[in-house]
Amino acid sequence: MLPDQTSKRIDPALEAALSRVHDPELRRPLVDLGMIEQATLVDGRAEALVRLTITGCPASQRIEHDVIEALESVVGTGNASVTLEVMSDEQRRALLASLRQGHRGNPFGEGTLTRVIAVTSGKGGVGKSTITANLAADLAARGLDVGVLDADVYGFSIPGQLGITTGPTKLDELMLPPIGHGVKAISIGMFVGAGKAVSWRGPMLQRTLQQFLTDVHFGDLDVLLLDLPPGTGDVALTAGQLLPNAEVVVVTTPQEAASEVAVRAGLLAGQLGQKVAGVVENMSWLQQGDERIEVFGSGGGRRAADELSQDLERPVPLLGQIPMSIPVRAGADIGQPVVLTAPEDPAAQALHALATRLVERPRGLQGRQLPLSVG
Repeated sequence: MLPDQTSKRIDPALEAALSRVHDPELRRPLVDLGMIEQATLVDGRAEALVRLTITGCPASQRIEHDVIEALESVVGTGNASVTLEVMSDEQRRALLASLRQGHRGNPFGEGTLTRVIAVTSGKGGVGKSTITANLAADLAARGLDVGVLDADVYGFSIPGQLGITTGPTKLDELMLPPIGHGVKAISIGMFVGAGKAVSWRGPMLQRTLQQFLTDVHFGDLDVLLLDLPPGTGDVALTAGQLLPNAEVVVVTTPQEAASEVAVRAGLLAGQLGQKVAGVVENMSWLQQGDERIEVFGSGGGRRAADELSQDLERPVPLLGQIPMSIPVRAGADIGQPVVLTAPEDPAAQALHALATRLVERPRGLQGRQLPLSVG
Protein backbone atom coordinates (compact mmCIF):
# COMPACT_ATOMS: atom_id res chain seq x y z
CA MET A 1 0.00 0.00 0.00
CA LEU A 2 1.23 3.49 -0.78
CA PRO A 3 2.21 5.78 2.09
CA ASP A 4 -0.86 8.07 1.98
CA GLN A 5 -3.22 5.18 2.82
CA THR A 6 -5.90 6.49 0.47
CA SER A 7 -8.17 3.53 1.23
CA LYS A 8 -9.14 5.30 4.47
CA ARG A 9 -11.03 7.80 2.31
CA ILE A 10 -13.07 5.08 0.61
CA ASP A 11 -16.48 4.23 2.01
CA PRO A 12 -16.32 0.67 3.45
CA ALA A 13 -19.43 -0.27 1.47
CA LEU A 14 -17.57 0.47 -1.77
CA GLU A 15 -14.08 -0.77 -0.96
CA ALA A 16 -14.61 -4.45 -1.79
CA ALA A 17 -15.96 -3.64 -5.24
CA LEU A 18 -13.26 -1.05 -5.98
CA SER A 19 -10.47 -3.37 -4.83
CA ARG A 20 -11.26 -5.59 -7.82
CA VAL A 21 -10.52 -2.81 -10.33
CA HIS A 22 -6.99 -3.09 -11.75
CA ASP A 23 -4.90 -0.62 -13.69
CA PRO A 24 -4.75 -2.06 -17.26
CA GLU A 25 -1.04 -1.29 -17.62
CA LEU A 26 0.28 -1.97 -14.12
CA ARG A 27 -2.00 -4.98 -13.49
CA ARG A 28 -2.45 -4.02 -9.86
CA PRO A 29 -5.56 -2.80 -7.97
CA LEU A 30 -6.19 0.94 -8.22
CA VAL A 31 -6.76 1.01 -4.47
CA ASP A 32 -3.33 -0.47 -3.76
CA LEU A 33 -1.73 1.98 -6.18
CA GLY A 34 -3.31 4.96 -4.42
CA MET A 35 -5.15 5.95 -7.59
CA ILE A 36 -8.60 6.08 -5.98
CA GLU A 37 -8.23 9.11 -3.77
CA GLN A 38 -11.81 9.21 -2.55
CA ALA A 39 -15.03 7.23 -2.93
CA THR A 40 -18.20 8.29 -1.13
CA LEU A 41 -21.69 6.89 -0.75
CA VAL A 42 -24.45 9.43 -0.06
CA ASP A 43 -28.21 8.84 -0.39
CA GLY A 44 -27.69 5.78 -2.54
CA ARG A 45 -25.34 7.51 -4.96
CA ALA A 46 -21.61 6.71 -5.29
CA GLU A 47 -18.92 9.15 -6.39
CA ALA A 48 -15.20 8.49 -6.83
CA LEU A 49 -12.15 10.64 -7.46
CA VAL A 50 -9.52 8.77 -9.46
CA ARG A 51 -5.98 10.05 -9.93
CA LEU A 52 -4.40 9.10 -13.27
CA THR A 53 -0.66 8.65 -13.45
CA ILE A 54 -0.07 11.12 -16.29
CA THR A 55 -1.92 13.65 -18.41
CA GLY A 56 -3.42 11.94 -21.44
CA CYS A 57 -3.22 8.50 -19.82
CA PRO A 58 -4.08 6.00 -22.61
CA ALA A 59 -5.98 3.81 -20.16
CA SER A 60 -8.21 6.60 -18.82
CA GLN A 61 -11.40 5.51 -20.56
CA ARG A 62 -10.92 1.90 -19.50
CA ILE A 63 -10.24 2.96 -15.89
CA GLU A 64 -13.28 5.23 -15.80
CA HIS A 65 -15.50 2.49 -17.22
CA ASP A 66 -14.25 -0.14 -14.78
CA VAL A 67 -14.60 2.12 -11.73
CA ILE A 68 -18.16 3.11 -12.68
CA GLU A 69 -19.02 -0.55 -13.26
CA ALA A 70 -17.65 -1.44 -9.82
CA LEU A 71 -19.58 1.35 -8.12
CA GLU A 72 -22.79 0.45 -9.94
CA SER A 73 -22.45 -3.13 -8.75
CA VAL A 74 -23.15 -1.67 -5.30
CA VAL A 75 -25.56 1.23 -5.97
CA GLY A 76 -27.22 0.21 -9.22
CA THR A 77 -27.02 1.43 -12.82
CA GLY A 78 -26.99 5.18 -13.28
CA ASN A 79 -26.19 5.95 -9.64
CA ALA A 80 -22.42 6.35 -9.92
CA SER A 81 -20.04 8.97 -11.25
CA VAL A 82 -16.26 9.28 -11.54
CA THR A 83 -14.01 12.33 -11.64
CA LEU A 84 -10.63 11.87 -13.30
CA GLU A 85 -7.69 14.04 -12.29
CA VAL A 86 -3.91 13.70 -12.62
CA MET A 87 -1.58 12.78 -9.77
CA SER A 88 0.51 15.47 -8.17
CA ASP A 89 4.28 15.20 -8.43
CA GLU A 90 4.42 13.95 -4.85
CA GLN A 91 1.78 11.27 -5.48
CA ARG A 92 3.59 10.15 -8.62
CA ARG A 93 6.88 9.88 -6.77
CA ALA A 94 5.19 7.72 -4.12
CA LEU A 95 3.77 5.48 -6.84
CA LEU A 96 7.14 5.17 -8.54
CA ALA A 97 8.81 4.29 -5.24
CA SER A 98 6.21 1.55 -4.74
CA LEU A 99 6.76 0.17 -8.24
CA ARG A 100 10.53 0.27 -7.90
CA GLN A 101 10.52 -1.58 -4.58
CA GLY A 102 12.35 -4.86 -5.09
CA HIS A 103 12.85 -4.16 -8.78
CA ARG A 104 15.92 -1.93 -8.93
CA GLY A 105 18.44 -2.72 -11.59
CA ASN A 106 17.75 -5.79 -13.72
CA PRO A 107 14.80 -7.62 -12.12
CA PHE A 108 15.34 -10.70 -14.31
CA GLY A 109 18.97 -11.39 -13.42
CA GLU A 110 20.35 -13.88 -10.93
CA GLY A 111 17.83 -15.12 -8.38
CA THR A 112 14.69 -14.06 -10.25
CA LEU A 113 11.58 -16.18 -9.82
CA THR A 114 10.52 -15.32 -13.36
CA ARG A 115 11.00 -18.03 -15.96
CA VAL A 116 13.22 -16.44 -18.63
CA ILE A 117 13.09 -18.16 -22.01
CA ALA A 118 15.21 -16.84 -24.89
CA VAL A 119 14.17 -17.92 -28.38
CA THR A 120 17.04 -17.90 -30.86
CA SER A 121 18.03 -19.24 -34.26
CA GLY A 122 21.09 -19.61 -36.41
CA LYS A 123 19.62 -17.78 -39.39
CA GLY A 124 16.68 -15.53 -40.17
CA GLY A 125 13.42 -16.60 -41.73
CA VAL A 126 12.89 -19.77 -39.70
CA GLY A 127 9.82 -18.45 -37.82
CA LYS A 128 11.47 -17.60 -34.50
CA SER A 129 9.33 -14.49 -33.87
CA THR A 130 6.11 -16.24 -34.85
CA ILE A 131 6.88 -19.02 -32.38
CA THR A 132 7.71 -16.47 -29.66
CA ALA A 133 4.46 -14.54 -30.18
CA ASN A 134 2.34 -17.69 -30.15
CA LEU A 135 4.07 -19.09 -27.06
CA ALA A 136 3.46 -15.80 -25.25
CA ALA A 137 -0.21 -15.62 -26.25
CA ASP A 138 -0.78 -19.27 -25.33
CA LEU A 139 0.80 -18.89 -21.88
CA ALA A 140 -1.12 -15.67 -21.20
CA ALA A 141 -4.36 -17.40 -22.14
CA ARG A 142 -3.64 -19.91 -19.35
CA GLY A 143 -3.67 -17.10 -16.81
CA LEU A 144 0.08 -16.61 -16.52
CA ASP A 145 1.64 -13.14 -16.38
CA VAL A 146 3.76 -13.03 -19.53
CA GLY A 147 6.11 -10.48 -21.04
CA VAL A 148 8.01 -10.38 -24.33
CA LEU A 149 11.19 -8.45 -24.94
CA ASP A 150 11.74 -8.06 -28.67
CA ALA A 151 15.52 -8.08 -28.80
CA ASP A 152 15.63 -8.54 -32.57
CA VAL A 153 16.49 -4.88 -33.07
CA TYR A 154 17.08 -5.06 -36.83
CA GLY A 155 14.21 -7.41 -37.64
CA PHE A 156 11.61 -6.51 -34.99
CA SER A 157 8.13 -7.95 -35.60
CA ILE A 158 6.66 -8.75 -32.17
CA PRO A 159 4.39 -5.64 -31.95
CA GLY A 160 2.75 -6.50 -35.26
CA GLN A 161 2.37 -10.18 -34.41
CA LEU A 162 0.69 -9.34 -31.10
CA GLY A 163 -1.53 -6.66 -32.63
CA ILE A 164 0.11 -3.84 -30.67
CA THR A 165 -0.10 -0.43 -32.34
CA THR A 166 0.82 1.84 -29.42
CA GLY A 167 4.06 2.54 -27.64
CA PRO A 168 4.87 2.32 -23.93
CA THR A 169 3.49 4.82 -21.44
CA LYS A 170 6.28 6.90 -19.91
CA LEU A 171 5.96 7.41 -16.17
CA ASP A 172 8.94 9.62 -15.34
CA GLU A 173 11.94 7.30 -15.70
CA LEU A 174 9.81 4.15 -16.03
CA MET A 175 8.15 2.79 -19.16
CA LEU A 176 4.94 0.78 -18.91
CA PRO A 177 4.81 -1.71 -21.80
CA PRO A 178 1.68 -1.94 -23.97
CA ILE A 179 -0.33 -5.13 -23.87
CA GLY A 180 -1.54 -7.36 -26.69
CA HIS A 181 -3.56 -10.51 -26.10
CA GLY A 182 -2.71 -10.31 -22.41
CA VAL A 183 1.04 -10.09 -23.11
CA LYS A 184 3.20 -7.14 -22.04
CA ALA A 185 5.68 -6.37 -24.80
CA ILE A 186 8.49 -3.95 -25.55
CA SER A 187 10.27 -3.49 -28.87
CA ILE A 188 12.47 -0.93 -30.57
CA GLY A 189 9.78 -0.90 -33.24
CA MET A 190 7.57 1.05 -30.83
CA PHE A 191 10.07 3.90 -30.94
CA VAL A 192 11.30 4.00 -34.55
CA GLY A 193 8.13 2.98 -36.37
CA ALA A 194 7.29 -0.18 -38.30
CA GLY A 195 8.61 1.09 -41.63
CA LYS A 196 11.93 2.42 -40.34
CA ALA A 197 15.33 0.75 -40.45
CA VAL A 198 17.68 0.56 -37.44
CA SER A 199 21.39 0.89 -38.18
CA TRP A 200 23.12 0.69 -34.82
CA ARG A 201 26.49 -0.70 -33.83
CA GLY A 202 27.22 -3.00 -30.89
CA PRO A 203 27.37 -0.54 -27.96
CA MET A 204 24.00 0.96 -28.87
CA LEU A 205 22.43 -2.48 -29.14
CA GLN A 206 23.80 -3.43 -25.73
CA ARG A 207 22.51 -0.25 -24.09
CA THR A 208 19.07 -0.75 -25.61
CA LEU A 209 18.75 -4.29 -24.27
CA GLN A 210 19.96 -3.20 -20.84
CA GLN A 211 17.50 -0.30 -20.77
CA PHE A 212 14.62 -2.57 -21.74
CA LEU A 213 15.47 -4.82 -18.81
CA THR A 214 15.93 -2.06 -16.22
CA ASP A 215 13.60 0.78 -17.25
CA VAL A 216 10.57 -1.12 -18.53
CA HIS A 217 8.23 -2.04 -15.68
CA PHE A 218 6.95 -5.50 -16.55
CA GLY A 219 5.90 -6.12 -12.96
CA ASP A 220 5.96 -9.59 -11.46
CA LEU A 221 6.01 -11.95 -14.44
CA ASP A 222 5.67 -15.70 -14.48
CA VAL A 223 7.43 -15.90 -17.84
CA LEU A 224 9.61 -13.46 -19.80
CA LEU A 225 10.24 -14.44 -23.42
CA LEU A 226 13.10 -12.90 -25.41
CA ASP A 227 12.91 -12.85 -29.17
CA LEU A 228 16.63 -12.79 -29.97
CA PRO A 229 18.08 -11.86 -33.36
CA PRO A 230 19.44 -14.74 -35.43
CA GLY A 231 23.08 -15.67 -35.09
CA THR A 232 25.72 -15.15 -32.44
CA GLY A 233 26.24 -11.39 -32.46
CA ASP A 234 26.28 -8.57 -29.91
CA VAL A 235 22.69 -8.92 -28.69
CA ALA A 236 23.03 -12.65 -28.00
CA LEU A 237 26.26 -12.01 -26.10
CA THR A 238 24.71 -9.19 -24.06
CA ALA A 239 21.65 -11.29 -23.29
CA GLY A 240 23.90 -14.04 -22.02
CA GLN A 241 25.70 -11.61 -19.71
CA LEU A 242 22.55 -9.92 -18.39
CA LEU A 243 20.39 -13.06 -18.22
CA PRO A 244 22.67 -15.97 -17.33
CA ASN A 245 19.68 -17.79 -15.87
CA ALA A 246 17.78 -17.78 -19.18
CA GLU A 247 16.86 -21.03 -20.87
CA VAL A 248 17.44 -20.98 -24.61
CA VAL A 249 15.14 -22.49 -27.22
CA VAL A 250 16.80 -22.97 -30.60
CA VAL A 251 14.57 -22.75 -33.68
CA THR A 252 15.48 -24.34 -37.01
CA THR A 253 13.81 -25.69 -40.12
CA PRO A 254 14.29 -29.29 -41.30
CA GLN A 255 16.86 -28.14 -43.87
CA GLU A 256 20.39 -29.34 -43.14
CA ALA A 257 21.93 -25.94 -43.85
CA ALA A 258 19.58 -24.31 -41.34
CA SER A 259 20.18 -26.89 -38.64
CA GLU A 260 23.95 -26.53 -38.96
CA VAL A 261 23.90 -22.82 -38.17
CA ALA A 262 21.23 -23.34 -35.49
CA VAL A 263 23.70 -25.50 -33.60
CA ARG A 264 26.09 -22.54 -33.39
CA ALA A 265 23.45 -20.43 -31.64
CA GLY A 266 22.90 -23.19 -29.11
CA LEU A 267 26.63 -23.63 -28.55
CA LEU A 268 27.02 -19.92 -27.81
CA ALA A 269 24.29 -20.15 -25.16
CA GLY A 270 26.12 -23.06 -23.58
CA GLN A 271 29.40 -21.17 -23.60
CA LEU A 272 27.71 -18.25 -21.83
CA GLY A 273 26.47 -20.58 -19.10
CA GLN A 274 22.84 -20.59 -20.21
CA LYS A 275 20.84 -23.77 -20.39
CA VAL A 276 19.69 -24.94 -23.82
CA ALA A 277 16.14 -26.07 -23.12
CA GLY A 278 15.78 -27.74 -26.49
CA VAL A 279 15.28 -27.43 -30.23
CA VAL A 280 12.10 -26.59 -32.12
CA GLU A 281 11.76 -27.60 -35.75
CA ASN A 282 9.50 -25.19 -37.63
CA MET A 283 7.93 -25.62 -41.09
CA SER A 284 8.44 -29.35 -40.70
CA TRP A 285 6.00 -30.35 -43.43
CA LEU A 286 2.99 -29.24 -45.45
CA GLN A 287 -0.09 -31.41 -45.12
CA GLN A 288 -2.01 -31.83 -48.39
CA GLY A 289 -4.87 -34.21 -47.78
CA ASP A 290 -3.34 -37.51 -46.75
CA GLU A 291 0.06 -36.53 -48.14
CA ARG A 292 2.78 -34.95 -46.01
CA ILE A 293 5.08 -32.84 -48.21
CA GLU A 294 8.49 -32.11 -46.69
CA VAL A 295 9.17 -28.80 -48.42
CA PHE A 296 12.44 -28.15 -46.59
CA GLY A 297 13.59 -31.73 -46.27
CA SER A 298 13.53 -33.60 -43.00
CA GLY A 299 15.47 -34.30 -39.85
CA GLY A 300 17.00 -30.88 -39.19
CA GLY A 301 15.54 -30.51 -35.72
CA ARG A 302 16.65 -33.97 -34.65
CA ARG A 303 20.14 -33.41 -36.08
CA ALA A 304 20.52 -30.11 -34.23
CA ALA A 305 19.30 -31.63 -30.95
CA ASP A 306 21.65 -34.59 -31.26
CA GLU A 307 24.67 -32.42 -32.09
CA LEU A 308 23.97 -30.05 -29.20
CA SER A 309 23.52 -32.98 -26.83
CA GLN A 310 26.91 -34.31 -27.86
CA ASP A 311 28.75 -30.98 -27.83
CA LEU A 312 27.23 -29.72 -24.57
CA GLU A 313 27.47 -33.14 -22.94
CA ARG A 314 23.91 -33.05 -21.66
CA PRO A 315 20.55 -34.06 -23.16
CA VAL A 316 19.07 -31.41 -25.46
CA PRO A 317 15.62 -32.60 -26.53
CA LEU A 318 13.70 -31.95 -29.71
CA LEU A 319 10.82 -30.07 -28.09
CA GLY A 320 8.45 -30.12 -31.01
CA GLN A 321 7.83 -30.00 -34.75
CA ILE A 322 5.57 -27.27 -36.14
CA PRO A 323 3.96 -27.96 -39.53
CA MET A 324 3.54 -25.29 -42.17
CA SER A 325 0.18 -23.56 -41.91
CA ILE A 326 -1.67 -20.79 -43.72
CA PRO A 327 -3.53 -19.75 -40.51
CA VAL A 328 -0.15 -19.26 -38.79
CA ARG A 329 1.02 -16.92 -41.54
CA ALA A 330 -2.29 -15.10 -41.81
CA GLY A 331 -2.54 -14.61 -38.06
CA ALA A 332 0.99 -13.21 -37.85
CA ASP A 333 0.17 -10.68 -40.57
CA ILE A 334 -2.85 -9.25 -38.71
CA GLY A 335 -1.66 -9.56 -35.12
CA GLN A 336 -3.85 -12.54 -34.22
CA PRO A 337 -1.77 -15.52 -32.96
CA VAL A 338 -3.04 -18.79 -34.37
CA VAL A 339 -3.13 -20.43 -30.92
CA LEU A 340 -6.00 -18.05 -30.10
CA THR A 341 -7.82 -17.73 -33.41
CA ALA A 342 -7.60 -21.29 -34.77
CA PRO A 343 -6.68 -23.60 -31.88
CA GLU A 344 -7.80 -26.63 -33.90
CA ASP A 345 -5.15 -25.98 -36.57
CA PRO A 346 -2.37 -28.62 -36.43
CA ALA A 347 0.31 -25.95 -36.11
CA ALA A 348 -1.62 -24.28 -33.29
CA GLN A 349 -1.89 -27.61 -31.50
CA ALA A 350 1.84 -28.19 -31.89
CA LEU A 351 2.57 -24.70 -30.50
CA HIS A 352 0.22 -25.32 -27.58
CA ALA A 353 2.00 -28.60 -26.82
CA LEU A 354 5.34 -26.79 -27.02
CA ALA A 355 4.18 -24.16 -24.52
CA THR A 356 2.99 -26.90 -22.18
CA ARG A 357 6.26 -28.76 -22.39
CA LEU A 358 8.29 -25.63 -21.72
CA VAL A 359 6.44 -24.45 -18.61
CA GLU A 360 6.25 -27.93 -17.14
CA ARG A 361 10.03 -28.26 -17.15
CA PRO A 362 11.63 -27.78 -13.69
CA ARG A 363 13.88 -24.81 -12.93
CA GLY A 364 17.11 -26.76 -13.03
CA LEU A 365 19.44 -23.75 -12.86
CA GLN A 366 18.17 -22.40 -9.58
CA GLY A 367 17.40 -25.72 -7.95
CA ARG A 368 13.84 -24.61 -7.27
CA GLN A 369 10.46 -25.66 -8.53
CA LEU A 370 8.93 -23.29 -11.04
CA PRO A 371 6.30 -21.15 -9.26
CA LEU A 372 3.77 -21.61 -12.07
CA SER A 373 0.67 -23.63 -12.52
CA VAL A 374 -0.58 -24.74 -15.90
CA GLY A 375 -4.31 -24.88 -16.21
